[in-house]
Amino acid sequence: MTSKTNLDMDVLRTFVTGFELGSFARASERLGRSQSAVSTQLKKLEEQVGQPLLRKSGRGLALTTAGESMLSYAKRILELNDEAIDRIRIADVEGWVRLGLPQDFAENWLPAVLNKFSRAHPKVRVEVQVDRSVPMIEKTIKGELDIALVWGAAAGTPYSRTIGEYPIRWIGPAGWKGLESLRGEPIPLAAFEPPCAFRSAAVSALDRAGLPWRLVFTSPSLAGLWAAAEGKLGITARTVFSMPANLAVIDTRSSGLPELPTVPLALHHAEAEPPVAVSRLTDILLETIQGQKVL
Repeated sequence: MTSKTNLDMDVLRTFVTGFELGSFARASERLGRSQSAVSTQLKKLEEQVGQPLLRKSGRGLALTTAGESMLSYAKRILELNDEAIDRIRIADVEGWVRLGLPQDFAENWLPAVLNKFSRAHPKVRVEVQVDRSVPMIEKTIKGELDIALVWGAAAGTPYSRTIGEYPIRWIGPAGWKGLESLRGEPIPLAAFEPPCAFRSAAVSALDRAGLPWRLVFTSPSLAGLWAAAEGKLGITARTVFSMPANLAVIDTRSSGLPELPTVPLALHHAEAEPPVAVSRLTDILLETIQGQKVL
C-alpha cells in the first residue's frame, strides 16, 4: 500500500500568505520568518507535490499551472483547519456582535465573512449596519456598535487603529477620453454629500492642479455614484473596492487628471478589550480585507 503524503499546514500558510500579499518578502515579515526560511518552505512544498509550483516572471515569481491548483486547494485546507480550531476552542461562545461597515465592503464580501463566522460560532448572532463614516463612529462611541470599519484616519474614538492605506482612483465609464473631451468645460464630478474623505481628496487635487470642476451629482449611496458614472453624468473618486465591471479606473497620465492620495481604513472598537466573539469577527474581517487585491 502506497503511503500518503501529508501536506505541512505551516508551509501551506506561507504559500498562501505570499500570494495574498503579493510578495514572499512581505510574507516573511508577516509570519516572522527569514526569507531563506520561506524559500526552504516553498521548496519543501514542491518536493511534497512532485511538481514546480513557481516560475520566474520578470523580477518576480508567478504560479505554474500546478501552482494555481495548489493555491486553490491550500486556501480551502487552511480555511477548514482554522474553522475546526475555532469551533473546538470556543464553540460555546454566545451573544451578539454589532458590526458597522461602509458600503464599499457590504455588497461583495460581507456574505462570505458572515458565513465563515457563523460556521465557527453558530451561537453568536451578528447585526450589520451599513452607513457612512461619521454616523458609524458616533454609534461606536455610544456603544450602539461593537466594531466599525471606517474610511478615514483612526481618530474620533478611544479604541481605534489604522489597518491599511488604499489608493484613491478616478473612476468613470470605460473609454472616457479625459480632459480633451470636455473642450474646456469644468470636470463633472459625482460625489457623496460632505463630509466625505473621497470628495475632499478629489476637490483638493483638482484645485491644486488649477482644473475647474462642477458637482453634477450628489448622493448618500455608493450605488448612486456608480449609477451616475455608468450613465456618463460624471466621474467619481473612490477605491476600486466594489467597482462595477462596466466602469474603469481612469489613467491620470493619459486623461490629464491629477494624481490622488491614499485613504486610510480604520477599525473602531467600542471597548478596549472586546468580548471573544467581537475579537473573532474582527480577525475574520482583517483576513478578508488583507486578501483583497487593490489596484
